[in-house]
Amino acid sequence: MSPAKEIYKCFGCGKSGNSISFLMEHEKYSYVEALRWLANKYNVEIEEKETSPEFKQQQQVADSLYIINNFAQQFFTNILFNTDEGQDIALSYLRERGFNEEVIKKFQLGYNPSAKNSFTKAALDAKYNIDFLQKCGLTTIRDEKPQDNYRERIIFPIHNQSGKVQGFGARIIKSNDKAPKYINTPENEIYIKSKILYGSYFARLAIDKADECLLVEGYTDVISLHQAGIENVVASGGTSLTPDQLRLVKKYTNNLTIIYDGDNAGIKAALRGLDLALEESLNVNLVLIPDKEDPDSFVNKVGAAAFKEFIRDNKKDVVLFQLEVALKDAGNDSNKKSAVVNQIAETISKINKTEEFTKQQDYIQQCAQILKIEENGLHALVNKFIREKITKEENKISREK
Repeated sequence: MSPAKEIYKCFGCGKSGNSISFLMEHEKYSYVEALRWLANKYNVEIEEKETSPEFKQQQQVADSLYIINNFAQQFFTNILFNTDEGQDIALSYLRERGFNEEVIKKFQLGYNPSAKNSFTKAALDAKYNIDFLQKCGLTTIRDEKPQDNYRERIIFPIHNQSGKVQGFGARIIKSNDKAPKYINTPENEIYIKSKILYGSYFARLAIDKADECLLVEGYTDVISLHQAGIENVVASGGTSLTPDQLRLVKKYTNNLTIIYDGDNAGIKAALRGLDLALEESLNVNLVLIPDKEDPDSFVNKVGAAAFKEFIRDNKKDVVLFQLEVALKDAGNDSNKKSAVVNQIAETISKINKTEEFTKQQDYIQQCAQILKIEENGLHALVNKFIREKITKEENKISREK
């Protein structure tokens, strides 16, 4: 690194460049994100030309929401560590779950106390806008009075790629059949659920180093694995994977390993979004956690070394696993078996980039053997789905002209 010349050179991997390319490589920022990060660090105002008034307004709202979320995170963390209620109820709960203070502070966990408006009063006293507090999901209006939305809940801040808090997940502590287990930030200018992977800010360097992203379902799965020293892990929040989430993974690696519970719900959740992952040219493997465990409980039960070994030894190719599950469901029903052939052919057709030709051919060969059908027949069926997709896209383009 040469600060005077504003260049760097890594003699290990051979990469070199300027301060912007260093940030793009090291932090996985886009060019624009790197510029904005540097401008913010050195208090340089970026003048963006030809910006519409609507865009400027949106940016101002986004900046306001980030500022409020930062205030909220600090408030909740302070309550967790520095009040009797926070320590006795929330911190003790987190410690019982096996989380140490270091990892709690790393993920900036917090607690919203039981009083009706502790946070809202503090935010209004600090002159924050009530409309923005509602837009962030932090405050709600009940009986025409502003009140806290996350009362008596553990707060999980959700960070964007530069570490800013863009939203929250709030988990109830006491058992309550009427209240949802989790409440999340409503969608707004900075919180779009389909574009978020929990923990990606903390995992990005580890994913790059390992050249593998581990995907789990929940916040506590991510935090437990980080505490165990397994940091290349993010969570989907239990939703189907979206193209934006998969592209976020692809910024760091082409290798995605999905780690879900081994029950039927876990298997179905793991297979959702499979076709989208293949379309993004990701190499997808699946690991199912045994004995009704989840990644959080399993790593605490067996330890980090055994967990890593289990992941390494139990990876299943997700396409072949999908075929295995579908055949098991079909049994001896010939109609269902025929549907399985169509299903797997459509899945393989998603692997359709020129550089993936060999990968596609390997899947056709292996699946034809498992299905006990002619390889040429499966190949023709895959090509049929590819042609149908091309025709559909061409027709869509024609309609839009």
